[in-house]
Amino acid sequence: MAITRKGLSGTSGIGGISARDLAAATPASRDRYIDLLRVASLAVVVLGHWLMAAVTADGQVGNLLAVVPGLQLLTWALQVMPVFFFVGGFSHALAHRSRPQYAGFLRARLQRLLRPTMVFIAVWGVLALAVQLLAADGAAGPGLTGVALRLVTQPLWFIGVYLAMVAFTPPLLRLHERYGWGAFAGLVAGAVAVDVLRFAVGVPYVEFLNFALVWLAIHQLGFLRADGMIRRPALLAAAGLAGAVALVAFGPYPLSMVGMPGEKISNMAPPTLALLCHGLWLVGAVELLKGPGTRLAARARVWRAVVAANGIAMTAFLWHLTAMLGVYGAMLALDVRLPAPATGAWWAQVPLRVAAAVALTALLVAVFRRFEHPAPAAPSDGTGGPLAALGITLALLGVLGLSMTGFGGLLEGHTATLIAVRVTAPAAVAMALAGWFLVERAGRA
Repeated sequence: MAITRKGLSGTSGIGGISARDLAAATPASRDRYIDLLRVASLAVVVLGHWLMAAVTADGQVGNLLAVVPGLQLLTWALQVMPVFFFVGGFSHALAHRSRPQYAGFLRARLQRLLRPTMVFIAVWGVLALAVQLLAADGAAGPGLTGVALRLVTQPLWFIGVYLAMVAFTPPLLRLHERYGWGAFAGLVAGAVAVDVLRFAVGVPYVEFLNFALVWLAIHQLGFLRADGMIRRPALLAAAGLAGAVALVAFGPYPLSMVGMPGEKISNMAPPTLALLCHGLWLVGAVELLKGPGTRLAARARVWRAVVAANGIAMTAFLWHLTAMLGVYGAMLALDVRLPAPATGAWWAQVPLRVAAAVALTALLVAVFRRFEHPAPAAPSDGTGGPLAALGITLALLGVLGLSMTGFGGLLEGHTATLIAVRVTAPAAVAMALAGWFLVERAGRA
């Protein structure tokens, strides 16, 4: 069974093929370091979420970085979402060149992303509805259950941004093939202009454009990597780090490269020029490590682990907060003492909590991993492009909207602002499901 450079085609237990067999079938031309970066970046994000959660004895969920502000400097190394989006750009460039029809490209790239996401949304939607029907006296209130209903969908912002990257791959890849670094520079210039209009002029809502411009600029670096055009990674890393330091030291940008509760300005939501510089330094850094990283990924045991992990990565990412909240919920239910966050006792308890979260995540992955299995490619006559474009637009708006509303207040009509428009959780779910259906239909046209 062949494994192309575009992406892993399966993992252990898929179609009777084991991770060992898939690893053994990997062609020598495959860039294994890219797959290692994908797995490693998601693992760091998951571990970071588990560690940042500071749950108190009364079920309140805080942020460790707010309790110990000095730890915010660690986000300059551990906020690795830019690496994942950089890897996505590399993979999307190769995938589109092998499948240039828009509808077929979208369906092929999104199956292993949207199917497990829609299952996650459906399961949590039913749970949220049941909780609020059975406990209408405040299940969505301040306790751990209420926090879970609001918190568990927050990582879906990543899915929404990734959907946008897939949607814009064909036109941005054409720009890359024509202008190279110039296309990347255009996106950076757009991000700079947005921050100038936001902070110097005070133009309302313009900051939301950087959800696209900042992340698509990082994504564009993946195109450059695919064509061997990042030849001076040390210069890229140094420029990015110097820019981030200068912007944080002299501009309105906060130190943390992740969102912090109650902050007036966040580097993450919406993304800022400081976060873009942070992404540049990270991309330069991982490119500097390409040699030893490639040698590490070439080891048989490491590669088998990467193959297996890639096949369940999205399922694990979707359910890791559920597992974490489940661990804390069980501890509260069993009257296990929760030390005050950041105390010595709290740190001593971290390995046990993380081990329990790993075990519960593994259980959830075992239950839901089947929805991440790749489906057979469907023939396409190339006529479904407009329908696919509408579908992915609805899907990304729905997923982003749900990441902001959560499932709390599902029956009360709770709303959140999505790009200057108020949206409810039911409306967001409807958009996401409709978008998924249209992408699937267009890809089979």
